[in-house]
Amino acid sequence: MPQFDPSTFASQVFWLAIIFAALYVLMARVALPRIAEVLEERSERIADDLERAESLKKEADAVIEQYEAALAKARGEASSVLAQAAQEIAEISAKRQAEFSAELGRKTDEAEARIAEAKDEAKAHVREIAVGVTSEITSKLIGVEPARDEVAKSVDAQLKGAA
Repeated sequence: MPQFDPSTFASQVFWLAIIFAALYVLMARVALPRIAEVLEERSERIADDLERAESLKKEADAVIEQYEAALAKARGEASSVLAQAAQEIAEISAKRQAEFSAELGRKTDEAEARIAEAKDEAKAHVREIAVGVTSEITSKLIGVEPARDEVAKSVDAQLKGAA
């Protein structure tokens, strides 16, 4: 292998030094400044993106706070509307209950009046029916028809005793 030949070592080292120096200068003057520029641009872009992300996060947090405040307000309003509706329903229910109770009381009074009237009418007819039935039973039992006045006196006495 020619690169291991000791007689060519000096020329190889010479060209190595020249090429190394040329590459070093080329890298230091051209490539590394461009790489530094790109890195700096990237770090600036990343910093800008981080700042923008932070500001967007703050805006999002503010929007979330506003949303939560609006939601809490809406819930409060909804609960107050529900409470008011429940109160109105209770008032309407109480009013209807009172109306129903009054109507029921009126109908009960009317029914009691009719019952009392019917009872009085029945009592009036009971005497007449009792007199008639007693006369007929007596005539069938003993075969003689009793005097109507006597039967009426006897029925009246029994009715007074029962009362």
